[in-house]
Amino acid sequence: MDMGLRGKTALVTAGSKGLGKGCAMALAAEGVNLVITARGAEALTRTAEELRSTYGVTVHTVVGDITSEAGRAAALAACPTPDILVNNAGGPPPGDFREWDREAWVNAVDANMITPILLIRSVVDGMIARRFGRIVNITSGSVKFPIPELGLSNGARAGLTGFIAGLSRTTVKHNVTINGLLPGPFDTDRLRANFEFNAKKSGKSAADLRAARAASNPAGRFGTVEEFGATCAFLCSVHAGFITGQNLLMDGGAYPGTFG
Repeated sequence: MDMGLRGKTALVTAGSKGLGKGCAMALAAEGVNLVITARGAEALTRTAEELRSTYGVTVHTVVGDITSEAGRAAALAACPTPDILVNNAGGPPPGDFREWDREAWVNAVDANMITPILLIRSVVDGMIARRFGRIVNITSGSVKFPIPELGLSNGARAGLTGFIAGLSRTTVKHNVTINGLLPGPFDTDRLRANFEFNAKKSGKSAADLRAARAASNPAGRFGTVEEFGATCAFLCSVHAGFITGQNLLMDGGAYPGTFG
């Protein structure tokens, strides 16, 4: 299926690794030119070179922390009028809520709620004027099925989801859609870090926890970044203009509810 995106421009934050990179790869495969951001210059440069050589698209990089004012300003200076915005930022650390002070909560909300909202605010009116825009917020399966040790993420990402539920209904008539893409267990650094955290608490090895978690998933495995990216590309496509305000859960069937 031709996604109708060739020649368009996307800003993908935290796009050097993991799910962000998966989205950048899938968009590049559709002929989308990219601006990708990340804090680590080495991985960012490596990913950009891979995208250029593999897909022949233009890729600009911005090194910086997208959760900071300076990081956002640099990203928007490099890509002031994107057709596509993929909001992504590393989730806050796991732990017990008794250990989190006000600063921990403010940091979580700033990174996983306020940052994507500010980026949307900066680009959405241009999308409306051009009569095309696709915004995908990478959140978490914990929005639907909270994970106790990820309380900071549960709260901050749920706040973003609630805000988008309202905004997305006001932009769709202009062919600007806003949706959430909710990863469950994908084989990324974030998942591996969670296994290491739980291994310290349980006395089991991270490898044993990983194997048990994969086996317990209805799919019998973890998701791949390629699968995630392909779904993101579809939500960004010309075929998805009637989909907005939705939260697509990708978890291999782990969520037990009737309505996913």
